[in-house]
Amino acid sequence: MKNRYLTTSLLLLATTTAITHAGSPTPSPEIATAKEAPWLIPLLDVRARYEFADVDGLDPAHALTIRERVGLKTKAWYGLSALVEGEFTQAIIDDYYGGAPGVDPDDIRNSFINDPENAELNQAYLQYTGFDTTVKVGRQRIIYDNAAFVGNVGWRQNEQTYDAISLQNTSIKGLTLNLAYIDQVNRVFGEDATGIFENAPGDIYLFNASYTGIKGVTLGGYIYDMSFDDGVTKGWDNQTYGVSAKGALAGVTLYGELAYQDEAGPANDKEGLYAHFNATKTLFDTHALMVGIEHLDAGVQTPLATVHAFNGYADATDARRINGTHGGLTDTYVSYMMPIFCGIKWTNVGHIFGDNSISDNFGLGFDSVLSKKFDDHFTAIGKLGYFDSNDKLYKSTTRVSVELDYTF
Repeated sequence: MKNRYLTTSLLLLATTTAITHAGSPTPSPEIATAKEAPWLIPLLDVRARYEFADVDGLDPAHALTIRERVGLKTKAWYGLSALVEGEFTQAIIDDYYGGAPGVDPDDIRNSFINDPENAELNQAYLQYTGFDTTVKVGRQRIIYDNAAFVGNVGWRQNEQTYDAISLQNTSIKGLTLNLAYIDQVNRVFGEDATGIFENAPGDIYLFNASYTGIKGVTLGGYIYDMSFDDGVTKGWDNQTYGVSAKGALAGVTLYGELAYQDEAGPANDKEGLYAHFNATKTLFDTHALMVGIEHLDAGVQTPLATVHAFNGYADATDARRINGTHGGLTDTYVSYMMPIFCGIKWTNVGHIFGDNSISDNFGLGFDSVLSKKFDDHFTAIGKLGYFDSNDKLYKSTTRVSVELDYTF
């Protein structure tokens, strides 16, 4: 496979670095407090959400869903530990389409809300930590950088996880190396979905690096080599090479990312660039103003991304961003965050969407989010996403959601 030998060499280099620079293994915090820590630690994450969706050409939809993640993790024993976690979603109000064939609810006349009823194994892995290195083997969550290319789609009730081997090494001060081989992508539609909506097997090699050794600056780089087995998902094959940088200048936080993708597009016959730049300024000590632009050349695809985090919370561009059928997508946006009262944060974002230029020829978007963190366990979020378009590739969409999260 193209670039597989390069990725394998990087894996060997990172492993060698871990051994030659590490010295003696550093006991994990669990080992250091082994006498106090229980052998089994319970895990509980519960989310209750009401969501309304109105997609142009479909019936309005209403969903009241409750999702529980329940699991156990062990304390570390000579660096070894394990975790197992199940994920369960129930639809109390099911007047919506779950987003994929085979799922429940399945009325395709309704607007889609991709939270079908589901019961599945979410994570199950063995972990070893030592010599400044953590290795995980099994079903696991993987998120790199801002999840523009690799994420867990955490907004949806059933998150995206990976059957994978992953390694993280921090032997060199300020440098974090991440490597992963993924055998299967477990998608958000759950075990009742059919075909690629349930999972996407393949041979996926990921390399991601971050360096913070320069004061006030974070540098990043990545190589993602994705090859999928299924005939339908072969169009997701791509090789992506990117760099990023974040730092501050004159009181403004600057972020920039640039990537090149080979074998882009549904026919894997394109090459394209990805770019994302923004600037954030803190105002009045507690307010934040951000101005940014994100661009995908025609064909650039992000099949493993947390697409909800980009191009507005109406999720109107998600499917075409995943498979690269957007024809070029440019999102110019302005965001303003401010505290209002009782610890509630209010964020508003305006978007103009163009193809290969700064324009509104694809449409306009607006997002508004209210969030309140009550304590270490409870968080409430209210969210509006609006997208208006006359372009034949997209449908005008409105989404409103209210949720309460509990984590133990």
